Amino acid sequence: MTQNRDMSAEKAPKAANLPLLDIFLCAPRGFCAGVDRAIQIVELALATYGAPVYVRHEIVHNKFVVEGLKAKGAIFVEELDEVPDTQQPVIFSAHGVPKSVPANASARNFFYLDATCPLVSKVHKEAMLHDKRGHEIILIGHAGHPEVIGTMGQLADNVVNLIETVEDVATFQPKDPDNLAWITQTTLSLDDTADIIMALKERFPAIKGPNKDDICYATTNRQEAVKYVAPKADVMIVVGAPNSSNSKRLREVGERAGCRQSLLLQRASEINWDALGDIQSVAITAGASAPEILVEEVIEAFSQRYQVKVELVVTAKEDITFNIPRQLREAAIEAGVLTPLVKAIPSQ
Repeated sequence: MTQNRDMSAEKAPKAANLPLLDIFLCAPRGFCAGVDRAIQIVELALATYGAPVYVRHEIVHNKFVVEGLKAKGAIFVEELDEVPDTQQPVIFSAHGVPKSVPANASARNFFYLDATCPLVSKVHKEAMLHDKRGHEIILIGHAGHPEVIGTMGQLADNVVNLIETVEDVATFQPKDPDNLAWITQTTLSLDDTADIIMALKERFPAIKGPNKDDICYATTNRQEAVKYVAPKADVMIVVGAPNSSNSKRLREVGERAGCRQSLLLQRASEINWDALGDIQSVAITAGASAPEILVEEVIEAFSQRYQVKVELVVTAKEDITFNIPRQLREAAIEAGVLTPLVKAIPSQ
């Protein structure tokens, strides 16, 4: 565990009578490689093919990001039947989609690009492999979440069994208790998932799991950072959207780690200053789909009311990147948007 002082982020006191406040800034936080890739795909498609570009579902769960892409010419829809007949790109979100979606897109002769996070695609492949081997599949996840819908939609209806809680494990009735396999949504709480997996293994000792945990590296790293800093702070602030699974789990982790107030906020404007009370320290992180500019906005808001000292708390290093689809990359090179040595453009 390492800690570094982020001296550049410290704000000069605006008045000597402002109260002191320590800010523990989690690292890593914010965009993960899958989110960054998905946003780059939309931006690069706009730069290469021009507007509009159609995106099925929010590309990532963050209103600020979505509104920014709308301003550049992206049109967001919930279903493909909202897309007119077009030669413009149609993009699938980072959460993944059921197999019926690309099949429908092909039937309508759409040019589509799949921005599914490669770590979600890994879970899709696991589900199909278990099905091929004849295993009955359990998916640990949250009903109605786009990723869960996409994963269950890789196979025929009623093939994948959804388990949300330990209580669900107790009531689940498999066809063959000795022929089960489990997979998980990538953005779950590590602790909750561990409890469910333990319950599954206790009830079904022969159950098979993935070779490597399905919960993604970014979810794991951000939750571990929160566990480390939350007990040190009076308030834990998670910058993220209310429909973002990984952001909601971060807030829950902060609460369980012992922070008396653990809050999920989209913007600094949502801070209820009166409700914070008398505080001396705040910990801040951001969900995997929240841009850094929103974190800076929250720090600036505190700096208007406190003499803040920001400490960067580093609990892990991340250097993972994912390539954008080759078809898009080659088209961008041909259009002069990218050079052959560049694989992606930075997110704006």
